[in-house]
Amino acid sequence: MPDLDEIDHRVLRLLREDGRRTFSDMAECIGLSVAAVKRRVDRLRDLGVITGFTVQIDYAKLGWGIEAFTELRYPGTTPVDEIIRTATDVPEVQAVFTIAGDPDALIHIRVRDLGQLQRVIDRLRRAGDVTGTKTLLVLGSWTRDTPVP
Repeated sequence: MPDLDEIDHRVLRLLREDGRRTFSDMAECIGLSVAAVKRRVDRLRDLGVITGFTVQIDYAKLGWGIEAFTELRYPGTTPVDEIIRTATDVPEVQAVFTIAGDPDALIHIRVRDLGQLQRVIDRLRRAGDVTGTKTLLVLGSWTRDTPVP
């Protein structure tokens, strides 16, 4: 576990809010020099705390407004890499979470419409050794990276 202080956590919060934030903007917010902020960010990257910088996308504006999570169940002898492989071949799958207990995996899906969602679920059901599914349709969402409505 890297030893992070309150300033490191403030740098991380600022970058989580806006990954394109400049060192000078962060320096002003935190009360450090630009060089000191850059050293902090470089150190956090070297430690592996910061693994990259990303963009947040409004998928609904791209026509991919339906989001769902599908639980997948497998026989107890199915290796984790096969569980992951089942879903990574499906382009609509955004993430695969292998989890303890029942179910075995939780799949994050984005689609254009309910018909496409049905086709994705059918494809997952036919893949590998899937023994059962349950799909939950997302009505709304919030993450730590977005303001509270």
